Amino acid sequence: MRGMTGGMSGKKQPHIICITKNGTNPAYEGARVGARRIAEREGARLTSSWPEKPDDPEEQEMLLRHALLQQPDAIMIAPAHPTRLDPALSAVRETGVPIVSFVSRSASLAPDCFVTSDNRALAEGIAKHLFGAINWRGNIAIIEGNPASETSNPRTRGFLAAIAQAKDISLVAQEIGFYQRDSAVQAMTGILEKRRDLDGVLVANDFMALGVIEVLKKASLDIPVVSVNAMPQAIEAMRQGDLLATSAFDAMKIACVATMATLRLLEGKPVPAEIMLPVEIVTEANCSAWSRDYEDRPLPVWEDIVGS
Repeated sequence: MRGMTGGMSGKKQPHIICITKNGTNPAYEGARVGARRIAEREGARLTSSWPEKPDDPEEQEMLLRHALLQQPDAIMIAPAHPTRLDPALSAVRETGVPIVSFVSRSASLAPDCFVTSDNRALAEGIAKHLFGAINWRGNIAIIEGNPASETSNPRTRGFLAAIAQAKDISLVAQEIGFYQRDSAVQAMTGILEKRRDLDGVLVANDFMALGVIEVLKKASLDIPVVSVNAMPQAIEAMRQGDLLATSAFDAMKIACVATMATLRLLEGKPVPAEIMLPVEIVTEANCSAWSRDYEDRPLPVWEDIVGS
């Protein structure tokens, strides 16, 4: 297990523990940076931790139980599995410590607030963007995310919905990349061993897309790729002409809003049970705001997202 701490010290500061799914996906680094920046701005202390083995629910449950022993004022968590953390989440709930989930959540134990974006809509939107770029005709491959993640199934459904609406688009390959770059490399390599007549690739996150692009380059194939997250590395790939577009499931902004919601709960202020950030397609034409490092990106304003 690994962790890092951030925030300012002080006995009267609220202490929030933030647990992400892994330390490999740069999008979760963005989430941790965003959460820390909001906490620092508001005078709170935030401690972040994540499983050493990416997306491992058993290790994440250990982190959650360890967090409870530290007697934090609140816990933020992106659960790595929809049910396997429930015993630990129930233990937290029994203490009265607020739980705010972001990106994913328990299927049966509702957090005090859940912050996300519309995964199906963003996947359908980015798929249609790709289809437009290839004149709505061609063979498509899909690289799915982690089946245990709440975000994966709706993104796949969004991809499939877009394909179903395009009569001249054919799905010819579909593999799981588990939201990890190395796994996506293996998945894309396997696809190319069977089919090279691809006209586009739909990838469920940017981290996997970077691996897909690596495989396509090695195979000397110029095939457009689209993905999800709008992380800085993806914007750089876009500017280099390697990535066609990405959809802004912005983990940093989501975690920022989750941290704001957590602090509002601690202050006794009203917080919606669910906050859904809007979908946005990021292309080379509008990517300047997304190209900034997570430390330099503008922080969201609560009223702009939720209202007063």
